[in-house]
Amino acid sequence: MKAVRLKTEHLTNPLGIDVLEPALTWNCEGGTRQRAYEIRAEKGGVEVWNTGRIESSKMHAKYAPVLKSRERITWQVRLWDEKDQVGEWSELASFEMGLLKREDFVATWINPELETDSKLHKPASYLRTSFTSEKCGQARLYVTAHGLYEVWLNHVRVGDFVLAPGTSTYDQNLAYQTYDVSAHIKPGENQVEVILGDGWYRSCSGVDGDRNLYGEDIALYFQLEVEGKTVCLSDESWCASSGGPLRENDMQQGEVFDARLAEIADFHPVKKEDFGVSNLVCSNSLRIKEKERFPGKIITTPKGETVIDYGQNLAGYVEFRLEGKDGEKLVLTHGESLDENGNFTTENFQDRKRHKEGGIRQEVVYTCKDGENHYKSRFTIWGFRYALVETALDLSTAEFTAIAVYSDMEQTGSFTCSDERVNQLVQNSLWSLKSNFCDVPTDCPTRERAAWTGDMGVFVDTGLYFMDCYPVIRRWLGECRLNQYEDGKLANIVPRNNVPSYFSKILAGSVGWGDAAIIVPYALYKRDGDPEILRENYEMMKKWYAFLEGRAKQKPLNPLKRLRKSPYRNYTIETGIDYGEWCEPDVESTMAMRTPQGKVASAYFAYSGKLLAEIAQVLGEEEDSIYYQEIAKKATKGYREIATVDGKIESDRQAEYVRALAFDLLEGEEEKEQAAVALNQLVINNNYHLNTGFLSTPSLCPVLSKYGYTETAFRLLLQDTMPSWLYAVQRGATTIWENWDGINEKGEVKNSLNHYSYGAVCGWLFGGVCGISVEGQQITIKPTPNRLLPEAKASYQSPVGEIVSGYRYAGERIIIEIHIPANTVGTLVLPNGDERELVVGANTVEMDHE
Repeated sequence: MKAVRLKTEHLTNPLGIDVLEPALTWNCEGGTRQRAYEIRAEKGGVEVWNTGRIESSKMHAKYAPVLKSRERITWQVRLWDEKDQVGEWSELASFEMGLLKREDFVATWINPELETDSKLHKPASYLRTSFTSEKCGQARLYVTAHGLYEVWLNHVRVGDFVLAPGTSTYDQNLAYQTYDVSAHIKPGENQVEVILGDGWYRSCSGVDGDRNLYGEDIALYFQLEVEGKTVCLSDESWCASSGGPLRENDMQQGEVFDARLAEIADFHPVKKEDFGVSNLVCSNSLRIKEKERFPGKIITTPKGETVIDYGQNLAGYVEFRLEGKDGEKLVLTHGESLDENGNFTTENFQDRKRHKEGGIRQEVVYTCKDGENHYKSRFTIWGFRYALVETALDLSTAEFTAIAVYSDMEQTGSFTCSDERVNQLVQNSLWSLKSNFCDVPTDCPTRERAAWTGDMGVFVDTGLYFMDCYPVIRRWLGECRLNQYEDGKLANIVPRNNVPSYFSKILAGSVGWGDAAIIVPYALYKRDGDPEILRENYEMMKKWYAFLEGRAKQKPLNPLKRLRKSPYRNYTIETGIDYGEWCEPDVESTMAMRTPQGKVASAYFAYSGKLLAEIAQVLGEEEDSIYYQEIAKKATKGYREIATVDGKIESDRQAEYVRALAFDLLEGEEEKEQAAVALNQLVINNNYHLNTGFLSTPSLCPVLSKYGYTETAFRLLLQDTMPSWLYAVQRGATTIWENWDGINEKGEVKNSLNHYSYGAVCGWLFGGVCGISVEGQQITIKPTPNRLLPEAKASYQSPVGEIVSGYRYAGERIIIEIHIPANTVGTLVLPNGDERELVVGANTVEMDHE
């Protein structure tokens, strides 16, 4: 048996972390059970830690020795199998610490802009310096910026991190990066060039078009060391110019580039800034990288417009090569869709009255030099599939490429089935995930670009199947902690991307959104089995839940409503403003938001209390666990009083039934079955269309399937008229839309066409249709085959190894094929309830079709 897929803090050979007791994890290959493990670690070829043989089947451990700044540790594992035979040592894994002490930071912040001017859009700054190195060897660059940076050493780009240093609550947490630049340094004189742009720090952002959210400056922090000796620092010896080709750069609005200005002159001194280093941290997450590339195809619209179609809606930027003459211009405006007449549009993601700059441009304005011109975006990112081209240039030999840009996540899940429409739905969901996981999980890459808590709360389970997004979500949870209000409210968007208002603070108390503080860490723990994620966020959870307790004690001012008597009155939420179900078909969301959402709010109060009680128990907080159990029980009874009559839900909205069943808020099997029957009938009466909204849609098919209405769930999945998942597929969508009717039957486009939230149904494809469920090292396979989908197969590279589950119909038989990774316990639960133990490796089971 051998240890494979070694990771440190969920990262592969991370360079520059600041976790003092990093988690070491691995998977097992060969053999059946891990009986014991041994870890050894070295520093500079000298062993610094050896666990000796540890009798355990766990595939994770904490690195125990005290770690220091800049230390590079290599480690490996060997395993004993079920026969007590020891295997060979694993391949080496490594991690390297960043700068752990404030005195380690010795550089100076420098600002390349000598004067503050009133221009909204400013040129990028080009900085340079040189240094002499007596020798080559291990070299490390520690660097960050206010804004975005690119570094070049001896005319070679450093690293492949784009949009560095990423986004965060900069005034409290600004990530710096560590680069191995050993291969870049030469003996003697070395040249350094840095380009700085506006980035999230001061670009136009969000639906409001606010800018300068963290400051009006851009600045550089740069510290280069060779063999532990500082050889180059950002200081007043550097010089800078704003006379380079990148004349304007903005994350949302785009770039203005003049290729004639490649030879940069008029360099001037920089100025020293006293910004300090107390907010500098390691991100301990994945870097943002350029990923898939899509060649563009030039088309002509009915209006006569020249448009580039890249074939895939995505988040990223563009690269092009073309022949031009000095001074000729090319303007590219990027959008997600063509309108109802087949012409280019960006109107679906505009709010021109609200936006401070009159709208979102997503534009490249390029001025040519003579001959071949090559451009690639640098400090901007958009959501787009199409680009409107405005130019007099001959484009007959031009090449245009769209480049997807997102955090460097490994794809861990795939799902294929006999219905190509469903396969496209899965791809659409995956692409909306990719489009919205750029350092933090956002809602859309066009209009809002906002990391909403509620979106992550409904999508986290699905996201974890699709890609190894754990590091991105974990880092984002850290931002949630930083942005929690003193009264326990959770900011709805973190990091902020607009100027906070009184109204936004009120809505920070919205259930379903703020409950992500509990729901998201809980989901990460259940999938991974490491309680550290719960420990990191426990105080945030408690503060949020205390806020909900306070809300429950507040009662309406209306005298008639205050008269209601109940021993559980203080455990229902009857006041305040919530978003509610949100985007529910045939319901005006803004009206719902302004009305107390007693049923929704009380349901979440009960559900989050249940989760928090379990979390407290996992963490050994027994008193807390008992306390939250009692609150949750009373909140559940309070919910039943306001949401049911004699235990029966009376509503024509599917969401009310889904929520009650998914959160287990009803008493006894009779009440639950009664609700499930009613839900099933509502769906049938609606001609197998859903009318759930944002919060309950992810649970709709799982709830129907759980209570035996599998065929109804499949008919919902396969429905292709609006509202349904496959309606968008039928309309040619390549991502998930914000609204069910993002493009209506007339072809009219509205709102974002790249929101992952409704793609959460794909979690049911993995966990319901193919039945893959993982909790630590326990794997349960509980497929729900149906002839409406004669064949389906899912694979999932889980934290404990690759799991495969698929079924296919063969005449009157169903053949189920399963793969279980080593060192796990697998159980198959058949549709008739029978259970079978699964063996490590391949399993094939045949059963009669009922």
